[in-house]
Amino acid sequence: MTTLIYVIGAVTLQTVLGFAIAYLISRRTHGRGLLTTLFLVPMMLSPVVVGLFWRFMLDAQFGVINSMLGSLGLGQVEWLTGQRTALISLILVDTWQWTPFIMLIALAGLTAVPKYLYEAASIDRASEWFRFRTITLPLVWPLLLIAVLFRAIEAFRLFDLVYILTSGGPGVSTETLSFHVYKVAFLGFNTGTASAYGILMILVVIVLTQLYLRYLNKLKED
Repeated sequence: MTTLIYVIGAVTLQTVLGFAIAYLISRRTHGRGLLTTLFLVPMMLSPVVVGLFWRFMLDAQFGVINSMLGSLGLGQVEWLTGQRTALISLILVDTWQWTPFIMLIALAGLTAVPKYLYEAASIDRASEWFRFRTITLPLVWPLLLIAVLFRAIEAFRLFDLVYILTSGGPGVSTETLSFHVYKVAFLGFNTGTASAYGILMILVVIVLTQLYLRYLNKLKED
């Protein structure tokens, strides 16, 4: 259940933010390359580096985030040790790192939309929302769904951020499937059960991916 909540939360947030950023960048004529490069920096970092970076940032006593909250007169938050905030923190950190991936693919789709479609809509005095709903979104949507598939598979097997930030805690509130397999294999010394879990995870990913690809093919045919 933890993995499901994590995948849905992280991928949804990354998709919305990534597409929104890509849409805003695509409307700029100057500085587009510089902005894109700056947004891509988190994705270029190693997950271990990102985990350590945010572990210090979210530290309850000495972290920068709580220092900023304290300067605003707000109380400290147990980001990585609170039962309710630990999983949210993982989702936010993963979103910070991988939103640029969605942004990059969405930006490629947005820049590939033929300009004459917008010109025709402008001649007809179509509103901005109408152009977005009838031109931009339908043409970019298939490419965006492929990006969502890649990110969902990556999020499903998350291990490194959990290991660095929370170690599955507090309790088992952030224990994803991959981290559970690690605990069974290397802490419980039960490699047989861990191997079975790993095979089941692969089968689940294969089945869900096939169903998703069938949906994409059906969408393409329509």
